[in-house]
Amino acid sequence: MQHRLRRPRATGISAALVVALAGTLAGTLVACSGQGPAPLDTAGHVDFDTPLPIPPRAVPTVGPDGEKTFDLDARAGTTEFSPGKKTTTWGFDGAYLGPTIVADRGDRVRFRVTNHLAEETSVHWHGMHLPARMDGGPHQMVSPGEVWEPHWTIDQQAATLWYHPHLHGRTEQQVQLGMAGMFLVHDAVEQGLGLPSRYGVDDIPLIVQDKRFAPDGQFSDDVAGFVGPIGDTLVVNGAVGPYLDVTTGLVRLRLLNASAARTYDFGFADRRGFQLIASDGGLLAALADRQRVRLSPGERAEIVVAVQPGERVVLRSFPPDLGLANGAEENAGSDTLDVLELRAASALAPSASIPLTLAPIVRFDPADATVTRTFRLNGHQINGKKMESGRIDETVTVGALERWVVTNTMDMPHNFHVHDVQFQVESIGGSAPPPDLSGWKDTVYLPPHTELRLLMRFADYTDRNAPYMYHCHLLAHEDEGMMGQFVVVKPGQTAGTVPEDTTAPRGGSGPREETTHEH
Repeated sequence: MQHRLRRPRATGISAALVVALAGTLAGTLVACSGQGPAPLDTAGHVDFDTPLPIPPRAVPTVGPDGEKTFDLDARAGTTEFSPGKKTTTWGFDGAYLGPTIVADRGDRVRFRVTNHLAEETSVHWHGMHLPARMDGGPHQMVSPGEVWEPHWTIDQQAATLWYHPHLHGRTEQQVQLGMAGMFLVHDAVEQGLGLPSRYGVDDIPLIVQDKRFAPDGQFSDDVAGFVGPIGDTLVVNGAVGPYLDVTTGLVRLRLLNASAARTYDFGFADRRGFQLIASDGGLLAALADRQRVRLSPGERAEIVVAVQPGERVVLRSFPPDLGLANGAEENAGSDTLDVLELRAASALAPSASIPLTLAPIVRFDPADATVTRTFRLNGHQINGKKMESGRIDETVTVGALERWVVTNTMDMPHNFHVHDVQFQVESIGGSAPPPDLSGWKDTVYLPPHTELRLLMRFADYTDRNAPYMYHCHLLAHEDEGMMGQFVVVKPGQTAGTVPEDTTAPRGGSGPREETTHEH
């Protein structure tokens, strides 16, 4: 475990205090006045005076059978984002955010999620391939004082994933309060490429969020566009105005858009290029030279940037192209935001060059798709419906290659996330995807009046009674019911009956019945 840099000062508070705060926070974080934000430009105006905190790595207990058990405690606390002002925050194993979970492909993992909050929560493993009963969606609720113990075998390529609550109707509130963390998966392919890989040294997690603070230092969501609440202050790994001391010629930045609504277009202030090496679900087939990478809420990207001795360079978010004819300013589409300053040492340790070829990706053949499903997004509905916990919207046969045609029929933005699977983008508005979207994805931006064709195959796990989710990952939209449910079944099976809660009767400590894992 490395603790190179300090974190903002944070303290825990008791669950009793959360009872008093819950009503206030719910009103502050869920309601919005409808007042749209004005254009924002912080370029050159951020005092980079806080060392970038590096979230600690979670340390598992390894059992005699090799299973790794991680403890995650959901807690309330306070955090000082600016001196002298304490903000009410929630986190895992601390007052804000959570530790970075690191595992290898093939690891058997178990989590003991203990809820010390005064309200229900859940933990969704975003981007992970796993049984539906372990997914941490709205059906896997953890009540105050209870423990949930999901467990599975990591069986996917190296990737930057993350975890966060996924309660129906309250996801935005809990994520905005700070409940999020990274989940890094490694494999032999990635480890054989010579990529920057020293966590906290040349392999840096960046959890990027935008916040708005009330005069008393509390989070405020009273300014919002159609996409949801828009902040005016960037918080990176829990710090405002962070800088990173760089000691190597190349540095790998794992970018996570953990904001509720804002889309970023990351690049560098001096317009230098960088190498895009991975998207949501893992490494690209080949590195892509880029100057920008756009990430909507929930999306991730890994980039490698070169620095020179003694220089300072600013990671910046430029105005993202949201595809809006009108309303860009009200939905953060005109904003320029300074994110992080890289401060290169006067002497830098040499880094190995990045190979042109990264990880093999077997492309799906569109002609092999045996099922085509259509999803039309409008308002806060998908296919004219809002989320109902007892309704199964789609039934998927395990192993079948499917084409999901997802269309934003509106003048405003959405995005789209599918649980359990990494998909390939077949086309965007009839055109081939750019390099940013040529790899494995689980979340994708949906411009207005645009059709995306996604190819995906659900493998290994079947459970006719336990659903996965698909939804818009703009969290206000998700909470409003812009979400559907699907089950993966064996050939010839039909959907079963969805129980209200698919965790065990006692504190969510396991599945009610074992999930089938087929190869």
